[in-house]
Amino acid sequence: MGEASRDEYKIQSFDAETQQLLKTALKDPGAVDLEKVANVIVDHSLQDCVFSKEAGRMCYAIIQAESKQAGQSVFRRGLLDRLQREYRAREQLRARSLQSWVCYVTFICNIFDYLRVNNMPMMALVNPVYDCLFQLAQPESLSREEEVDCLVLQLHRVGEQLEKMNGQRMDELFVLIRDGFLLPIGLSSLARLLLLEIIEFRAAGWKTTPAAHKYYYSEVSD
Repeated sequence: MGEASRDEYKIQSFDAETQQLLKTALKDPGAVDLEKVANVIVDHSLQDCVFSKEAGRMCYAIIQAESKQAGQSVFRRGLLDRLQREYRAREQLRARSLQSWVCYVTFICNIFDYLRVNNMPMMALVNPVYDCLFQLAQPESLSREEEVDCLVLQLHRVGEQLEKMNGQRMDELFVLIRDGFLLPIGLSSLARLLLLEIIEFRAAGWKTTPAAHKYYYSEVSD
């Protein structure tokens, strides 16, 4: 399935009017209100965790289309402004809805993964992404499997990039993860397994060895 087809597929989860707005943004960004488009994508990402895992590709496509058409970055500014507002209110978001919080972390990591400036990750997102992952590594969060799962998935996705941008914070994050794994804080067996897997994944240079893959994924499937 091509990139355009995949974006087309993701758009199907919106109502007809919003589908048309997003299709236009992808093909003719100058014809729509791109700040509105950014808000629509963020709103939907906070409600739909499946969409939040892939929305970065759509955002990247709109940014590329706008840059090519007009040499501007209205959409990117709108997107980053909205992400910053949600970041500042992240504690309230988590208290209000654990699902929306997990969706937000997934989305901001997805944006970090896709958006580039001069072929480098965006520095403006490094610390906000780290701060979200640090929250997921707190004892209270580690007691919830959905937050542990989110933490591990995002580290698989962007951990290596994040470490290159700020290795000291990654060291500090993994101190929390190791402490969480070792201390008796009511971890489920699955959460403990996921934390051990990500500790070994980083230790192996952000790669899964064949032996580790066989061990962890046979355990998960069982």
